[in-house]
Amino acid sequence: MAKLVVLTEGFTGRTVELTATKTTVGRVEDNAFCIPEASVSSHHCEVWLKGDDVVVKDLNSTNGTFLHEVALAPEKEGILKPGQILRLGQVELRYETGKKQMEQARPTVRLGEGNTMVVAKEAGFGKKSNKVNKIFLAVGVVLGLVIVGALSFVFLNLGK
Repeated sequence: MAKLVVLTEGFTGRTVELTATKTTVGRVEDNAFCIPEASVSSHHCEVWLKGDDVVVKDLNSTNGTFLHEVALAPEKEGILKPGQILRLGQVELRYETGKKQMEQARPTVRLGEGNTMVVAKEAGFGKKSNKVNKIFLAVGVVLGLVIVGALSFVFLNLGK
C-alpha cells in the first residue's frame, strides 16, 4: 500500500495511505492529511495517483515543496519515487510502497508537458568524524605550546 510516513520529530509515525486519486496536504483541518506545523502552509500541496506514478503538485506554498531536496516550482508537478523524501517546509515525509526498496530512486522534477528533468542528489555536509576532531585538537595544542614557548623565550631574553 502506497503511503507517506512523517519522519520529522514531533510528528514521527504519522502516516497517510494514498488510496484516493487526490490527497490534499496542509496545516488546516480541511485537508485529507493535516500536519499542524507552522512551516506547512494551510493548503500546501496535492498528491495525485496517476497510474503507477505518485505526482506531487505544490499549491503556491510559502516555505516550498521539495522532492528529494529539489525545489518544486509553485503550481508545478513532480513525480515522487518509492523511498524518496518529500519535504513540506520543515516537515519531511518518506514515500513507501510496502515493498522492499532495492535501491533509492533518483529525484525527478517535471518541468512541463513531456519534459522531465532528472537531478541526482548531491552529497550534503556531513558530521565530521571523531578522528578529524582529535587531529584538529592535537594541532591546536601543539600550536598553543609553540606560542607559549616563543613568548617565554622573548620575555626571558628581554630581562637580560
